[in-house]
Amino acid sequence: MSKTKLPKSIRKFLRRKKAEIRRQFLDTEEAEKKIEELLREISERFRKKEAKAEKSP
Repeated sequence: MSKTKLPKSIRKFLRRKKAEIRRQFLDTEEAEKKIEELLREISERFRKKEAKAEKSP
């Protein structure tokens, strides 16, 4: 995954969601899978927004 700097609000959201996932799943492997899934989803959304912003002058 690329190291693009996300806005503070998104980083805050991710931090809270990751903590929530870790509390829900006692199995660390399952929790890590869910966290990776969350990060993939957020990064896709963020890339789409960046692409739209770059295209529109």
